[in-house]
Amino acid sequence: MAPRKPVIGIPADRRVMGLHYFHCVGEKYIRAVTDGAAGIPLLIPSLGGSVDAEEWLSRIDGLLLTGSPSNVEPHRYNGPPSAPGTWHDPHRDDTTLPLIPQAVNAGVPLLAICRGFQEMNVAYGGTLWQKLHEVAGLSDHREKDGTLDEQYGPAHTVELTPGGVLQRLAGTGTIQVNSLHSQGIQTLASKLEVEARAPDGVIEAVRIRDAKSFAVAVQWHPEWQLTNNPFSRALFAAFGAAACERAQRRSV
Repeated sequence: MAPRKPVIGIPADRRVMGLHYFHCVGEKYIRAVTDGAAGIPLLIPSLGGSVDAEEWLSRIDGLLLTGSPSNVEPHRYNGPPSAPGTWHDPHRDDTTLPLIPQAVNAGVPLLAICRGFQEMNVAYGGTLWQKLHEVAGLSDHREKDGTLDEQYGPAHTVELTPGGVLQRLAGTGTIQVNSLHSQGIQTLASKLEVEARAPDGVIEAVRIRDAKSFAVAVQWHPEWQLTNNPFSRALFAAFGAAACERAQRRSV
């Protein structure tokens, strides 16, 4: 009998479309789960306290935290008020921020991307820069105008931490990544370890120290055309393998 495919939970964005609220997950993340992690994607609605974290975690084998146009509300990390017009998603914050440590404590493999990377830091007590391009000495990490291929094209290198999870996956000390974010880590949460930095020193990847399973977050977007990128394939394959291992243990 073939091994059971792992079920990967993906918390949704809550958005208004017309006059109604919808819970949405970008197709590129869904495809990354099926094509990169060999898993079965399962949308988790962002209903805040109405989501029973323990119940959801008992049903999934991995957790993928996606990027989003919205930002974590700054009061979640005692930051200054956002600039007018900043898009927030408090229902997603209410869902993911408590879910992250519960998932890690339960040994659920976790991969976080962009907003998810920032959520991981905030969930463990870290803080964020809201506009990296306005911080002296830091580069502009926002996407370029143009086509999707131009926006998601290679933007800069990242230096991988020697001996870290990502360095072992890459088999090299540096990789080229895209860059589509204005926010970034200001103060690193005490439970996190740096896995990669941009040339200007901005943290680009982290892992959770002493996690029971795979628990990695990246600031860039490895889900974009992942089949064309050897490192992105390796990252999602490692996440999928950890989720598959959990699925097999739970099926015994």
